[in-house]
Amino acid sequence: MLVSLDGPKGTGKTTLLEAVTRVLRCDGRKVIRLSERNNDPHRAETMALVNRLARHPDADLELEVCERLADSRAWISRQVLPGQPAGSIILMDRWYPSEAAFRRRVPFAEVLRINLERGVQVPDLAVGVLTDPQVSWARAASRTRGLGSTVILRLEEHVAATRAFEQAALQQGWFLCRNEGTVEEATLAVVAAIRRIAPPPRLQDHPD
Repeated sequence: MLVSLDGPKGTGKTTLLEAVTRVLRCDGRKVIRLSERNNDPHRAETMALVNRLARHPDADLELEVCERLADSRAWISRQVLPGQPAGSIILMDRWYPSEAAFRRRVPFAEVLRINLERGVQVPDLAVGVLTDPQVSWARAASRTRGLGSTVILRLEEHVAATRAFEQAALQQGWFLCRNEGTVEEATLAVVAAIRRIAPPPRLQDHPD
């Protein structure tokens, strides 16, 4: 089972991933956490294009970035995902929903088409993690590494990216998790969505 977790900067996605992993393992599940970034064999070259895109916005260059990311996801779908233990739940840190955050000129429907045509594996559950953009901006800015974004440098850009992500999530029917309360509340919401698709294994009764 492939579950992707995605969202704008500062929405608490990493903390949520860790908490969901703990709860699912308590269910007796095999849980594998993977990151698109860490498994992308062409990450350096693609990020060089992203840096160019940030300095010189251009529709053709944005499309090229989307295509390169899709090619990398297709490679991960063929080379990495099939090698995971049978019966495991794979929690993927970012997948194609992430492009809703930075694209400006390429319609998101086109992003999806590119990914699907290249054979990128469709998540069994795509989770979009959201907070009020003012809150997530403040969280991201307060981290030791700062915002950590190549493309989004101003609050108004972050607000626009958050709205674009939410719109894409609603249009595609992704599961939206509003991480504005406690981590426990958000964790239980995501775990419940996973359990609806794949109920936890039943404990076997042991003879006396």
